[in-house]
Amino acid sequence: MKTFDVFNCQPPDWKEPHPAVIVSHPDRSARKPVVEVIMCSTARANRSPEPGEILLDKEDGLDWETICFCDLIYAVRRDDLKARRGEVSEARRGHLVRTIIAAHRWADVL
Repeated sequence: MKTFDVFNCQPPDWKEPHPAVIVSHPDRSARKPVVEVIMCSTARANRSPEPGEILLDKEDGLDWETICFCDLIYAVRRDDLKARRGEVSEARRGHLVRTIIAAHRWADVL
């Protein structure tokens, strides 16, 4: 497993698995039992992303344009990540990271 990989994940209290993007540091992604992910919708995006969200699509291993929620980071056991779907394209990685930073207002403290 590595940073920016996309897997299926089913957090507690979610009815079905959803795409999840690993956003942990590469060292954690490679070998720690718990990693950080952002979750994505299972439905086709039928609206533009709101602040704190981005769109990923087939280039990123998803079936269609999908909204990913960058304003909430989950810690999950790597064993709970199933069925690798792909990885976030290099062209979108910067946008993903910038959206996570903006969604949490971390730039305000830098």
